[in-house]
Amino acid sequence: MPASGAVTRSTLRQQIADALRDEVLAGRLGPGEEFTVKQIAEQYGVSATPVREALVDLTAQGLLDSDQHRGFRVHRFSVEDYRGMVEARALVVDGVFRRLCVYGEKHQDRERERDGGWERDRDGGGGGMPLPAPARSPEERPPVPARGPEEPPPAGAVRRTPVRTPPHGARLVAVRRRGEEAARAARAGELDILIGYDLRFWRELSGFVANPYIVGFLHRLRVQAWVFAVPRLRADPRRDRWLWSGHEELVDAVALADPEAVSTVMDAYNAHSLRWADHLERCS
Repeated sequence: MPASGAVTRSTLRQQIADALRDEVLAGRLGPGEEFTVKQIAEQYGVSATPVREALVDLTAQGLLDSDQHRGFRVHRFSVEDYRGMVEARALVVDGVFRRLCVYGEKHQDRERERDGGWERDRDGGGGGMPLPAPARSPEERPPVPARGPEEPPPAGAVRRTPVRTPPHGARLVAVRRRGEEAARAARAGELDILIGYDLRFWRELSGFVANPYIVGFLHRLRVQAWVFAVPRLRADPRRDRWLWSGHEELVDAVALADPEAVSTVMDAYNAHSLRWADHLERCS
């Protein structure tokens, strides 16, 4: 049974659900393990009602199975279930990142085309001094496009150097930090650290589409995939070879609003997941 401890969430029902989900993700509650409402209530020192509600919530998320006479047990996902998760994830994520890239391309087009390449002097007068472009490394500077006949600039305008800026700004920087930590943990085979960073990375990245239904669906898929994966990975002394670490490459592709680069990273990720499924079937 899971160890008891302080709960910190806003409602007791959510606290218990989160605590039990963490126990399942960590593998301390393994596939097929059974327990009752009474056992969990006694373990956490709470009444049966919020425990029952939390267990029903986890059942609805596909993490538990309920039995009218025996209580609840951790759901046992099969390799075929995992393949289905990968397929569903691939279909939805493809649409998510296409939308992100379309948004990024529109953002960059607006930046390039704004005022026809001219910008008002900060002092509001005519002529003025050129506005300095933000410092950029040579790799970040876009090629200067060929121009047709020059049109006269607006009054009081100065030439502005076109600058390509990330479409999601500081939010994408924060996601990159999560991705860096997840990739580092994956390369080191640190499963417990990886799970938390990976879940947060994907939830925040998919959150750019601003659709809570998609975000929630993808998060549930990822939790289920980790519940399937954790006991199998813990049993593999060479598990680091099966831990995907392409988080940083994916953020780079999204930042560039490059649909082909995003597809390349995601195709490699899904192929990696399916190779692991093949490996599990061969070893079973």
